[in-house]
Amino acid sequence: MHQDPSDSPVHSPAPAHSTTTVERGSFCLARCVCGWSGPARRARDRARADAREHLREREQDG
Repeated sequence: MHQDPSDSPVHSPAPAHSTTTVERGSFCLARCVCGWSGPARRARDRARADAREHLREREQDG
């Protein structure tokens, strides 16, 4: 498992959610400190979009 160091974490205003992307072989997925993880994607940009969507959903919930 490899975390892309050039991929800065995306932070939400609420400290309970902080996301990053993680690479597994030729796939990339978004993960959050709350335990959520997105689907494996071949494109890093899609994984980042999953992370942004997760943060938006959490902001609407809270």
